[in-house]
Amino acid sequence: MLAYFFYKSIIAVLPLMFLGVLYYKDLKKQSIKKQVITLEIQFKECILCVSGYLKAGYAVENAFRESEKDMELLYGPQAMIVTELGIIRRGIIMNIPLETMLEDFAKRSASSHIGQFSQVFAIAKKTGGNMSEIMRSTAELISRDIESGQEIRTVLSGRRMEQNIMKLMPFAIILYVGLTSRGYFDTLYGNLFGILVMTVCLVVYVFAYYFGNHILNKIESES
Repeated sequence: MLAYFFYKSIIAVLPLMFLGVLYYKDLKKQSIKKQVITLEIQFKECILCVSGYLKAGYAVENAFRESEKDMELLYGPQAMIVTELGIIRRGIIMNIPLETMLEDFAKRSASSHIGQFSQVFAIAKKTGGNMSEIMRSTAELISRDIESGQEIRTVLSGRRMEQNIMKLMPFAIILYVGLTSRGYFDTLYGNLFGILVMTVCLVVYVFAYYFGNHILNKIESES
């Protein structure tokens, strides 16, 4: 697309492949981020469910086992949290300490919230405190934190939509002018001056694209 709009040349695809690689990496990073957010939302429901079972008198290991069934009903058998709870359940059967399983879960998820929970759980298990109360208070704190993150993402979603529209506007304008006023941009293609001008425009566009993403991502992470 960049090769067509900026240079109208198949040859331009080769040097622009570098931008394609960067774009793919950015998409992959955003996809992983969305997966972590989805897992955190599911985890929030999981620990609230575990807290409820502890309050009902279940042992903590059995509470996690029972919560797997509830999460499967809530999110379906293919949900990430169901998969992780299945791993934890099998670890418990093999006599692997629950705190070890939660620590591994936190490392795999790359989620700070899940990491905080696993640390609090390990400390509570060692000190022998009131597990039900500790789990309940921790679950409520993490839940509030995750919910506030959801609210911030909801507010920023409008800005992201505006940004996506602005990303497409240059191409829409070029396409519209090219269709309604044929030959208007001919002087910018097939000659050295045109290539230099369009290269400057491409650099400005790519800078604006990544700078805009960086600002929104920074606002989201700091909030």
